[in-house]
Amino acid sequence: MEISSRGRKTICLPIDSLEQYQTVVEDLEGFRSYLDEVIKSCPELLPPEITLGYRFYGTNYSKKQDLKIRRIQLLSSRDVYQIRPEFVMPYMIGMTDEVEKALYLRRYGVPYDALVYVFGRHAMYWYRAEHSLGKFSLVSTTIKDPKKLPVNLLADEKHSWLLGEKIYLPTTVGAGCILGVDAVPTASVKDLTLGYQTFQTEALNLKADYQPETVNTDGWEETQAAWKILFPNVALILCFFHSVLGIKKYLRRSKELVKKVQEKLWNIYQAINKRQFAQRLRRLQEWATPEQLKSDKAREKIQKLTSKSLKFQVAYDFPQGYRTSNALDRLMNYQDSYIYSMKYFHGNIQSACIQMRAMALIWNFHPYGQRTKQAHPERYSPFAELNGFVYHENWLHNLLIAGSMNGYIPRN
Repeated sequence: MEISSRGRKTICLPIDSLEQYQTVVEDLEGFRSYLDEVIKSCPELLPPEITLGYRFYGTNYSKKQDLKIRRIQLLSSRDVYQIRPEFVMPYMIGMTDEVEKALYLRRYGVPYDALVYVFGRHAMYWYRAEHSLGKFSLVSTTIKDPKKLPVNLLADEKHSWLLGEKIYLPTTVGAGCILGVDAVPTASVKDLTLGYQTFQTEALNLKADYQPETVNTDGWEETQAAWKILFPNVALILCFFHSVLGIKKYLRRSKELVKKVQEKLWNIYQAINKRQFAQRLRRLQEWATPEQLKSDKAREKIQKLTSKSLKFQVAYDFPQGYRTSNALDRLMNYQDSYIYSMKYFHGNIQSACIQMRAMALIWNFHPYGQRTKQAHPERYSPFAELNGFVYHENWLHNLLIAGSMNGYIPRN
């Protein structure tokens, strides 16, 4: 789905003090000095052409927040940008500190009515506050250095419901973050291609020559076809874990047999090279006789697993690629609980998409628990772990700064 470009001409700068902002906004020389310093220290937050010069271009005034907002015009392109401090939410709907705790609770799917009971206002206010984050680019808001854009990805579709009709949420994960999510009406190649294309567009906006090396998927051919259309040179790695689960579900009546088959399957997975993998897989098929496995379905699944041997062996050419979908499944389980908590979607497919994109950014920027941060101070949040720094210690302030210009890099 094409995301609205509204907000891409708003620069969000790290000024977390109202007093500091009110002082500098009235002083043109002081404001220029501050802005020049940000251009040097955080160039990724501003349009690249700003280094060629800019001039002040009047002001806007927010009646909602009683705040003056300066505007600048780039001398090269003549584009005009407004500059918003990060202590104010997008569209001036409120002060960041006033909504931060409520949006943090949305990570756990706390209903809007519960937020009203605790924090006041009304349900639609909190709904819109969350949705205001869904307009940001997931890729370049989350990843500030193009060199850190992961080349090994995972992709799958979450099945969900919109007003009783089934929809699909094509999701792309890499480096512990949700880097792409969309909402499409069917799981056809055409719709999935459009869904995953959102990730492609945002990745190419961050890095014009971006080409992923691998993507881990399940056996759904439409998913693999969509990725091959978008990135013809990407290597498709088939998830081994899905095959293990597919076989196990037909062996539930015998715990001893389940354990035995599972040991054999993971022994295959642990093969050190293609030859050993293929050899162990053949031995499994030889062992899976009707005397050993009475379930016809289980034997069929093992036969199917053997027929895909070459597809599984692709992983040995890419040691850094994901061989199982565990890293994706953990985040999709989070998706699942979040969607269930609001009893699925009740608007239209565009609003469902925006909702899931906001959810993705809240995940990418949420602070880890205290025990994790104490044991691993560098693991403050998924964003911090990926980038190696934060703009601000508060997760929402950090998100808003990273989302300057909605995270998009202006391209001529």
